[in-house]
Amino acid sequence: MGEKEDFYRCFEALTGYAPFPWQYALYRRFVANDIPAGCDIPTGLGKTSVLSVWLLALAYHAKAGSTGFPRRLAYVVNRRTVVDQATREAEALLKRIEEPTLAEFWANLGSLRVQDGRKLQHLQAPLAISTLRGQFADNGTWRADPSRPAIVVGTVDMIGSRLLFNGYGAGFKTKPLHAAFLGQDTLIVHDEAHLEPAFQELLLGIEHEQQSANSTPSDGFGRLRVLALTATSRHELATRPASTFRLGDDDKAHDVVRQRLFAKKALTFHSSEATKVAERVIELALACEGSGRSVLIFLRKLEDVQKVVQRLPKGASAMLTGTIRGLERERLNRDPVFARFDPKSVLDREQARTGTVYLVCTSAGEVGVDISSDDMIGDLTPFDSMAQRLGRVNRYGSGNARIDIVHEPMREDASKVAADAGAGNSFEDEEQENMHPFEEARQRTFALLQMLPRVDGEIDASPAALQDLPEQQRRAAFTPSPAIRPVTDVLLDAWALTSILEPLPGRPPVADWLHGVAEWEPPETRVAWRLEVETERASTSRTLQGLLELYPLKPHELLRDTSRRVFKELSQIAKREPDAPVWVIDEQGKISSTTVTEISEAKEERIWGATVLLPPSAGGLNDGGGLDGSEASRDGGHYDVADQWLDDNDNLRRVRIDVLGEETTEQQQKHRGMRLVLALARPGREIGEEGALAMSWRWYVEPTAAEDQGSRRAPYTQTLRFHLSSAEHFAREIATALRLPEPEASGVVSAAKLHDLGKERLLWQRSIGNFVPGRILAKSGSARAMTTLTRYRHELGSIFDAEGEPELQNLTDESKDIARHLIAAHHGRARPCFLDGELFDPNYSDAACQTLASEVARRFGRLQRHYGRWGLAYLESLLRAADVLASLDVESTEALEPVEAAQ
Repeated sequence: MGEKEDFYRCFEALTGYAPFPWQYALYRRFVANDIPAGCDIPTGLGKTSVLSVWLLALAYHAKAGSTGFPRRLAYVVNRRTVVDQATREAEALLKRIEEPTLAEFWANLGSLRVQDGRKLQHLQAPLAISTLRGQFADNGTWRADPSRPAIVVGTVDMIGSRLLFNGYGAGFKTKPLHAAFLGQDTLIVHDEAHLEPAFQELLLGIEHEQQSANSTPSDGFGRLRVLALTATSRHELATRPASTFRLGDDDKAHDVVRQRLFAKKALTFHSSEATKVAERVIELALACEGSGRSVLIFLRKLEDVQKVVQRLPKGASAMLTGTIRGLERERLNRDPVFARFDPKSVLDREQARTGTVYLVCTSAGEVGVDISSDDMIGDLTPFDSMAQRLGRVNRYGSGNARIDIVHEPMREDASKVAADAGAGNSFEDEEQENMHPFEEARQRTFALLQMLPRVDGEIDASPAALQDLPEQQRRAAFTPSPAIRPVTDVLLDAWALTSILEPLPGRPPVADWLHGVAEWEPPETRVAWRLEVETERASTSRTLQGLLELYPLKPHELLRDTSRRVFKELSQIAKREPDAPVWVIDEQGKISSTTVTEISEAKEERIWGATVLLPPSAGGLNDGGGLDGSEASRDGGHYDVADQWLDDNDNLRRVRIDVLGEETTEQQQKHRGMRLVLALARPGREIGEEGALAMSWRWYVEPTAAEDQGSRRAPYTQTLRFHLSSAEHFAREIATALRLPEPEASGVVSAAKLHDLGKERLLWQRSIGNFVPGRILAKSGSARAMTTLTRYRHELGSIFDAEGEPELQNLTDESKDIARHLIAAHHGRARPCFLDGELFDPNYSDAACQTLASEVARRFGRLQRHYGRWGLAYLESLLRAADVLASLDVESTEALEPVEAAQ
């Protein structure tokens, strides 16, 4: 069987459908390691299948033994996306990859990863998946083994902040880990890149920097690659047209492609007063009653969406906005109304709502949502937005769609407006000259759409007709580009200093570099609810920060809205619950504890870009998952959903226990197999014998996925000798699988063998509850939370102790430097320094500790200049991965003790 036949067979087995010609053509580019800068494919033609194409190409490279093709793919969607088709695509790959027809494909992928005889359970699947939503949400599997292929799906905020060492919701210990595995050996596919030009420019800047870093070795250090995936290219993305991938002649002759390109969509305009647009939309929507059709309604303003939904027949509509909480967004997938618009709904057709149904959306329904309606009604937006909306109507070309656009009065001279746009001119008359850039784009869009051809007297809005519009006029009608802030070396260096927790001059929040600065885009605020806000009022800011690092906020807990609306709703809550406590987490991750009244009496700017954490007693959440200050508190489980994070078997990934005295049998059963990561006592409780806390709150996490602390995971106790041996073994396996060159390979492996030597100190053993004479442990198992008895950090002690080891002294100078830094940084410190108060070792003087700390900082600077910001973080992350794998290693015959025996 030939290569093309193999591709078609495997592609269909992976996706469930035969490929289009363009998908094979893209595969051939990937096989040649020729990743295009852009992929300009019209909507409805399976752009998301780039995941399958990449995976098949990766298997080809693995079989051929070639290097340089990225083994991770990060699929980035616009921040307004609510239901992400890429997630489903990734989940489907994971399910179908075990099909018997893909056995050879499986074997080829498996050859890339750690080949370990111990066969750790979590290493069995050849593909790791982590997505923004649902059971795969940031589950950590994509970074557990850097040699294993992985797909990560996330928003610009999620992926971009992590790429810049500023992961939203991530603690300082994991920030370099995320940056490393996104910034090295990764293909970032930026879907609908024209909607986020600032982020696209940022990606290209990072890609260029890595390409020009000649000192960084290529083997084992796969660089960042960027593919802009868009059907409506902005001028910033057209700088390399020769590298843009487009449909070929074979595609244009393909029956299915032609059907979708020429899908019948008849567009009609309706003029209305600006204040009555929503009313006119309601009239048009109600006129569809009795048609039995699915009607998609798009409106720019949330207030208009809510007004329309209230006037539609009860039970016949669903609402999709970017302001609802993640958990409620997930539930939308099981809504019988939404199922009518979702061609791949989890509901059977018999369960879908019959009759005329409506899906009312803001821009959240424009991007990344695989929905298709019979008809559409909406207001007028700039062309890039309109193109996305039109692409959600009669998506597969199987019917005749009617599209009604309601707009405020526009200029009648459409040809003059279009000509001005083509020449790059602004409007000439005084009234239009002072028009806001966003409104000017809408005016140009109105004129541009008037240029579409007529079919039987109606405007043809098919994808083919839209593509034939003059390119320059299309770009002139786009939403105005935000001001794009340049990324400088000084900024990148400042963001990479992840172990400096306090505010640092010259280190601003990264949001403006992810999205640019647009005056028409109001600041936003995130909101969530946690029981801890009520119970931990007396805790310090450092304690609260540590709590959220160990038990981080997840997407299903969060909603986001404009800061103005959030501030308004918080003021409503303050009238009902004036003393309700609030945690405010700023863009730098710093937490301040206050009250809702103090927030409402402050300026709105206080919550710009922040996350506001409320107690369930404050209320403020409506049934649809939106923020509503008039909603009084109900059952706390409606608000605090932190524990409602399930794995693929519907088991809890984490759980909190409120302990009154001893845990009950039911409580123990609830967290069986999980690791205790944090325990806090209520006021009045005391520390008991041997450092065991008489606790009222306990936080447990599933040791294989939920915890963000990497190597702290360990379901069994491990002796120090065994753990170091296992870490060395896995480091060598990783280095081999990645073909890591020298001196890097020796530095990583030696660091793994020596990284925990400092745990041998008696005080450290006491801190993990080990009081058995002569027994030296590296891991205490999952039944006990570590007690902070001193400010000693075992990484510091390990650096001291490693100096006397032949393993280190026998290395080259370059490998020694690497090993020393990795030992210091394997829990996220030493970038560039240890935290305040941590320079202590009972075996060495304070002066010796200070001298060592200075060497640590200088070494970090020296190595980062050599390897680059992401290259050094990548080396650190290889050791951290080996540490995690060793912590989960329970197959050895060496004396390891189950948790029950260690208590």
